[in-house]
Amino acid sequence: QVQLVESGGGLVQPGGSLRLSCAASGMIRSINRMDWYRQAPGKERELVATITSGGTTNYADSVKGRFTISRGNAKNTVYLQMNSLNPEDTAVYYCNAEVGVLPITYWGQGTLVTVSS
Repeated sequence: QVQLVESGGGLVQPGGSLRLSCAASGMIRSINRMDWYRQAPGKERELVATITSGGTTNYADSVKGRFTISRGNAKNTVYLQMNSLNPEDTAVYYCNAEVGVLPITYWGQGTLVTVSS
């Protein structure tokens, strides 16, 4: 199993920045990729950014050029650097890990990001 714990959410003004962290523990050597999703009030959960075990990244069109996904040196922590935030980025942000050959998906508990003046 893999356990995921997100942190770094909070209240930020439009145009501001935040960095989210996701710390993974457990069978981290079997992680194929890690993603950040978000779910805004009344909306479906959407994929924001992905980073594979090889370091390949992909982004939703809505965040390209503003958000950056990266991994720590120990590769058990994934970050989401969010710049130029706007109110439409307000959501609960979830870390997700795809693990093993089946594969199995694990989720963190989420961290709330609120962009408001």
